[in-house]
Amino acid sequence: MDFADWAALLVAATAAGWVDAVVGGGGLIILPTLFLVAPGITPQTALGTNKLAAVAGTGAAVATFARKVPIRWKVLLPAAAIAAVTAATGAAAVSLINRDLFIPIVMVVLVGVAIFVTARPSIGITMATHAPTRRKTILVVALAAGLIGLYDGLLGPGTGTFLIITFATLLGTEFVRAAAMAKVINCGSNVGALIFFAATGHILWALGLSMAVANIAGSIVGSRMALSKGAGFVRMVLLVVVVVMVIRLGWQQFSV
Repeated sequence: MDFADWAALLVAATAAGWVDAVVGGGGLIILPTLFLVAPGITPQTALGTNKLAAVAGTGAAVATFARKVPIRWKVLLPAAAIAAVTAATGAAAVSLINRDLFIPIVMVVLVGVAIFVTARPSIGITMATHAPTRRKTILVVALAAGLIGLYDGLLGPGTGTFLIITFATLLGTEFVRAAAMAKVINCGSNVGALIFFAATGHILWALGLSMAVANIAGSIVGSRMALSKGAGFVRMVLLVVVVVMVIRLGWQQFSV
């Protein structure tokens, strides 16, 4: 790869960090760029290199959110560990499963998310009147971490988005707090998948570390904007990202 290729990947990593910090979906920026500038790269190496950048960005986002948003560490850290295990399991199964089967399903889910968020403008804008019980919170967070963590290892795009929607819908969590919760879980799933890809030699370390620095920068800016502009801003970006993800996945599905 020449200088222009590296520059394109660093710009993509910065943009992905910003998007990921606000609503998730940064993988849909980095992965296509990787395949574009390095057409010979294997899917496993692309995913592994992306995870190296993503784990740095999500870690930076967690640190930024934690300064301003109350985070229930006793609930979220065990859930992040669950996500790490299921994401590693998903990553291990990548070569065994036809990932094309997931794309139409993910597209349908994303369209449903867009319709739901549009039809229910109050979702994620204000906190629920009655806070969910601790038992319900633990159950929802643990199940979301396990299932969405598995998806993150298998495919990945939209992991943070799915987590935010789950917490906002089932727990009545306001979007900014839901984004903070999602980053903790997503950091766990990124670590789990990264460990597997590193152990199997599917990471371009020099490129991944460079992209990690760019991803951190974008993530810090994105999380600060989410905190300063509030839930309405996150909701708007969420809808835009969901629409873009549907278009991108649709193009990927029907252009082959």
